Amino acid sequence: MKKILLSTLLLAVGLLGFVAEARALTLQDPKATLPPVVASAQPSKKPMLGPGGTVIRKINVEGTQRIEAGTVLSYLALAQGQEATRAKLNESLKNLFATGFFSDATLDMQPDGTLKVMVKENPVINRVVFEGNSAINEKDLEKEIQIKPRQVYTKSRVKSDVQRILDLYRRSGRFAAIVEPKIIRLEQNRIDLVFEITEGDRTGVRRIRFVGNHVFDDDALRDAVNTRETAWWRFFSSSDYYDPDRMNYDKDLLRRFYLNAGYVDFRVISAHAELIPDRKDFVITFTVEEGPRYRFGKVDVSTTLKGINMAALREKVVVHSGEWYSAERVEKSVAQLTAVIGDLQYAFVQVQPKIEPDRKSHVVTINFVINQGPRVFVESININGNTRTLDRVIRRQVNLAEGDPLIVSRVKKSEQNIRDLGFFEDVKVTQSEGILPDQSVINVAVKEKPTGEISIGAGYSSTDGPLGDFSIRERNLLGKGQDLRFSIQASPRTQQYDVSFTEPYFLERDLAAGADIFRVVRSNQDSSSFSEERNGVNLRLGYPLSEFLRQTLNYSLSQTSITDVPATASRYVREQAGSAVVSLVGQELSYDKRNSKLDPTKGYFVKLNTDLAGLGGDVDYVRARLGGGYYVPVTESEKWILNLFGEAGYIAGLGQKVRINDRFYLGGDTLRGFEYAGIGPRDKTGTADDALGGNRYVRTRIELTFPTGLPEEFGLRGRVFNDSGILDSVEVNPLPGEDLKRDSALRSSVGVGLTWASPFGPIGIDLAKPILQQSYDKTEFFRFSFGTHL
Repeated sequence: MKKILLSTLLLAVGLLGFVAEARALTLQDPKATLPPVVASAQPSKKPMLGPGGTVIRKINVEGTQRIEAGTVLSYLALAQGQEATRAKLNESLKNLFATGFFSDATLDMQPDGTLKVMVKENPVINRVVFEGNSAINEKDLEKEIQIKPRQVYTKSRVKSDVQRILDLYRRSGRFAAIVEPKIIRLEQNRIDLVFEITEGDRTGVRRIRFVGNHVFDDDALRDAVNTRETAWWRFFSSSDYYDPDRMNYDKDLLRRFYLNAGYVDFRVISAHAELIPDRKDFVITFTVEEGPRYRFGKVDVSTTLKGINMAALREKVVVHSGEWYSAERVEKSVAQLTAVIGDLQYAFVQVQPKIEPDRKSHVVTINFVINQGPRVFVESININGNTRTLDRVIRRQVNLAEGDPLIVSRVKKSEQNIRDLGFFEDVKVTQSEGILPDQSVINVAVKEKPTGEISIGAGYSSTDGPLGDFSIRERNLLGKGQDLRFSIQASPRTQQYDVSFTEPYFLERDLAAGADIFRVVRSNQDSSSFSEERNGVNLRLGYPLSEFLRQTLNYSLSQTSITDVPATASRYVREQAGSAVVSLVGQELSYDKRNSKLDPTKGYFVKLNTDLAGLGGDVDYVRARLGGGYYVPVTESEKWILNLFGEAGYIAGLGQKVRINDRFYLGGDTLRGFEYAGIGPRDKTGTADDALGGNRYVRTRIELTFPTGLPEEFGLRGRVFNDSGILDSVEVNPLPGEDLKRDSALRSSVGVGLTWASPFGPIGIDLAKPILQQSYDKTEFFRFSFGTHL
């Protein structure tokens, strides 16, 4: 009875609860229908995922467009028949997103055991566009980014490429650049990706400050670093834009500056760049600790090699006890010792300076230790990156061959040789281990650059007047290293046309063979009352006799004409009017030990030219010229350079007189203070005033170049000079009444000058005053040259 009452009570309570729930549902939604009343409770068909999971009966993939359903299934950590645990479902979602193919993905377990995989594919990039860029071209931007057309778009990739573009702009000094990526949706789930770039101005350097320096002031240290403060005159320079890599280089320059001055303990404590609030400039602060100055103490050279002349080695050391310490002199001593030992055929030698500073006495003891290094040979030479230049063109610049002893100095020289070709934007020569322990592989990596040139130049000189220059040149013809050039040079005084071809390695030997076809028209009316035409061909062959000695042979065949001779010209000029064929063979022997051929600061050169005309043709003579120069730095910084130059020449006819256009002339650039052809034999008979040239000459130049005190990036250098010369010996016999001026008197001048290495070409100004002259000489006080000289 109690059980019946209890059951009835529970049933009533259940019915009341059901009615209350139904009423609440009706109040919330009048259209809602009541669930049917069932007699027995049925278990829910939607699985409840627990640690054990539910068995997957089927997997459906929805939302794919380009990607196959099987590909999606391969990324899941679940398969049909396995239990769908929460851990496996989460792992599957991570795998799908990790592919980068999908912008959204969901996994839904259905009541019937079906796993529903719904994905939304990322769009495909149709094209990548850059807008707003002008300082950096599109090709450079395309090289920098990793995302490309026909790839799948992902936000992470785009974000990474935005940072790469910003880094590229910062390396070019534009720290205010802004890059905004935008997409333009197209049909078939494709997009155009647009990088909108606001470049902004280059971020300059407002101020360079130094903290902790006491020996050298801020101005001296600013000169030592490569970065410059922003100034209006530096519009052709990029050194006044902030560059973090350059700032690291500046730290090394500061260390080198102090080490060369003897401050062995110097260190850069910190280098900090602060962007000022307007984001236009940086303020750079270097905090340094100078320490005491050191002198050289005991200096010695020691070696374990047998048969070495130690006295000869010690002469090559350029550091001496008692002098202020200099890291540069230590490096120079190492280089000179290495070169001497190498010349003695010791291949595997290492020169190591053992430096021991005494912190109490501030003295540095140094011992240059020369030891036998490990025996390493060249296994092979690999060349990479040359898409156009032939391997043999590069290989012949390498001063080593397979099987040779590996000499580091030759490896460095080889790298410089390849750079000097001018064919490559970048050259790196590295070493890697070979198959055997005593073998090494030399790897040459190059990055080619365009070698074709079209040049248009202009200028002005006091001798030639306005100048024009046009040339087309290919310096690496067909990738063979050959040089082909066509040029036209024109001025009111001279017109020159030239086609030249050079094969630098004729017959695969170090023989520079070439040919020239030329036409030269020159007006000498102002100086000698005639014009000259010269048309011909020239063949040449150059080869080295040693590292510094070189010889060039040449043969020239030309037709020369003396024309436009007025009736008022000198009799000696009128007599030579007409044409002649010149067949000439010659040679040039040069010995050059200058440290630079373009801008030497030390060293010397000697040059001998000899010519013989008469192997056929109408003209017979022998001609010789000998000249040389010596450059010596007056100061240790090599900014004050003394140049001594001398030259002499002689020409003699073989059974005939030397023609006026074959004689020597001095003046202008060859003897400042005097006009071109301003000195030497001259006919002043009647109204004539014609320079006749001379058969022999001697000239000298003493010149001291020095900095102007302005910033080095101005490219301005001053000079003081003394030019001297003699021009005489002309084969003429004056008639009675003729006024022929000729003598062997010395002419000399002194002057000052200024050279500007401008972005448009060299500009030179010279002011010279003759101190030794003759009354009939033609003098010149001001001389100006700009651009190309003809």
